[in-house]
Amino acid sequence: MPTLDTTTTHSPRTRSVLLAALGVVYGDIGTSPLYTVRECFHTGGALVNPNDIFGILSLIFWSITVVVTIKYVLFVMRADNRGEGGILALTALALHVCAATSRRRAGIIMVGLVGAALFYGDSVITPAISVLSALEGMEVATPGITPYVVPIAVVVLMLLFLFQSKGTAQVGALFGPVMMIWFVTLAVLGALSLIQTPEVLAALDPRYGVAYFTLHGFTGALILGSVVLAVTGAEALYADMGHFGPHAIRIDWFGLVLPSLVLNYFGQGALLIRAPEAVDNPFYHLIPAWGLYPLVLLSTLATIIASQSVISGAYSLTKEALQLGFLPRMQICHTSSAARGQVYLPAVNWSLAVAVMLSVVGFGSSDALAAAYGIAVTGTMASTTLLIAIVARRSWGWPWMLVLLGMGIMLMVDLTFFGINLTKVAAGGWFPLLVGGVLYLLMMTWKQGRELLTKRLASESIPIESFLDALAVSPPLRVPGTAVFMTARFEGIPHALLHNLQHNHVIHEQVIFLTVQVDEIPVVDPQDRINIQHIRPGFERITIRYGFSETTDVPKALALCQADGLAFIPMATSFFLSRETLIPSFGQDMSLWRERLFAAMARNAGSATEFLQLPTNRVVELGTQIEI
Repeated sequence: MPTLDTTTTHSPRTRSVLLAALGVVYGDIGTSPLYTVRECFHTGGALVNPNDIFGILSLIFWSITVVVTIKYVLFVMRADNRGEGGILALTALALHVCAATSRRRAGIIMVGLVGAALFYGDSVITPAISVLSALEGMEVATPGITPYVVPIAVVVLMLLFLFQSKGTAQVGALFGPVMMIWFVTLAVLGALSLIQTPEVLAALDPRYGVAYFTLHGFTGALILGSVVLAVTGAEALYADMGHFGPHAIRIDWFGLVLPSLVLNYFGQGALLIRAPEAVDNPFYHLIPAWGLYPLVLLSTLATIIASQSVISGAYSLTKEALQLGFLPRMQICHTSSAARGQVYLPAVNWSLAVAVMLSVVGFGSSDALAAAYGIAVTGTMASTTLLIAIVARRSWGWPWMLVLLGMGIMLMVDLTFFGINLTKVAAGGWFPLLVGGVLYLLMMTWKQGRELLTKRLASESIPIESFLDALAVSPPLRVPGTAVFMTARFEGIPHALLHNLQHNHVIHEQVIFLTVQVDEIPVVDPQDRINIQHIRPGFERITIRYGFSETTDVPKALALCQADGLAFIPMATSFFLSRETLIPSFGQDMSLWRERLFAAMARNAGSATEFLQLPTNRVVELGTQIEI
């Protein structure tokens, strides 16, 4: 999707970007009014009286103001990695600007992977709680439908996951208009209620939030575990910044989203002052009985869009993790020829589908899922704050005192929310921690395993100069054509070349040592894509550079070499890959069970041929056994 051009704010193109950003970015936080106020009174322990209503509304308003408006919209969105946002893009940026010490880099990677792993937990819970909360609105008019809510939610979500392979382009044009109607509806329903009870606006005073804690003590602090539901989806503002640009996201936030959310939250509070019995589902009680089912339909559409946003976010996050070396190769399908960010990963899709279905059936209601929701969201927020502190110091040049003050306040807010949500571990908070823990283990095991494998290969490699000197003394038979040997290392002879020489006793006339390098930036300048190093006559080293948000296409990149006088004839070029068979063994670098896990991940990794987009009929794979 195009980046917003701030010089043409009133152009049709800009308006379309604003509308598209509204549909993609704000689906998650925009559906929070469905359940936030209800959960504050159901699970937060608040009483339905004016003092508690004012206190909760004040906490919701100032949480949105501090976390979303100040932290994300005005501050975090400044930390773009060449226009890209999101937890892994921020991790790559922090790695790029920090001092290159192994301990510091390891700490940054750990923080980034924790945030990314918890984002996957969010991607599981958001579709489940959003769709369930929307469909539960039917219970207000038809209580007898309660047993059917979960089966209907399962069907809706299964259809959503089945549709993913078609891509979002077919329905993307509908997202913006639907969310526009949704936010206008939120604003109108809230405003109509506020007109009847305008005194509730006094809750804008932060002293009501402070007074709530004064009245309830420590038990009052537990309400923050439900208040945090109002800021879920804030990370999406940053993650989707690369698609729309910060200008469009900020205009949507201040121009429509923030006013609509505030009006609706305060409208629900006003309703509870007039009718405390509406606490069972204050959002749906805002509308007359005749409009209930249309509102349920609109809510369901909005929650499907919210679910689509986090599912697409999981695809993008996984693609970045693959490129940065945190996950093994897997199939990536591009669903749009125009927008490079629209991808579909079957393995991620069906893993999410299974996890979402289990959460819907296992928890059974949005009330039960609400306990699990906050941990994933607040954990990712805390990770973002820690990484932003590094960028502010190293890239923006902030003095240490300013970093400690500004980041300390933000981190204190994040950790307060996170700590309160830890009290819900037994009630369901274990679920995102389990999902995040498993993903963190897989990503860290793969990262460390690849580093261990590279070290093992380096210890057994033969220096290029020594090898070529030996060939000059006793030259083998040179056969026509070009041989491209894929290697992850810049030093040493690829194992595939040694095996080919050992078994076939020949070397091609033209030999290329090819390395694909992924940089810690989203997109590499086309002029920097190819680097050619002439080693000796008939031997060249080529490095192809990509950004972490780009798609690897080796044949397309090699075609650029013709400008440097190095032509590749597809039918006369063979690509040699080395397929390692890993043998776990006792060692000090990694525990045996993790070595076995890494070996299993390597065996089940996707094909390098497909990942690099090599012509399948021109690929030769040569196996080798390596003890790790």
